[in-house]
Amino acid sequence: MNMQNLMAQAQKMQRDLTKKKEEIENSTFEGTSEWVKIVINGKKEINSLTITHEGNIDEEDKEMLEDMFKIAFNNASAKVDKAFEEKMGAYNSLGGLF
Repeated sequence: MNMQNLMAQAQKMQRDLTKKKEEIENSTFEGTSEWVKIVINGKKEINSLTITHEGNIDEEDKEMLEDMFKIAFNNASAKVDKAFEEKMGAYNSLGGLF
């Protein structure tokens, strides 16, 4: 394989990586907990947050609600990480070439 072919393959790989990254960044991921639904994008920015619990929330439940936000966000964030792993996994074996 000559150097020109190798460079062309590397450029194609770089374009593929960029495209897959953009696909993930433009996707949305939903995380849920008992009281909270959160939607984030592939950059892990919150698009929406909904309290799904019906009824009034007492002060005593405030701490628990804060924990529910964390759980929902971490759930959605893990889905972003999984999408990156699924789409980019084939490129991880390149040993950090890119």
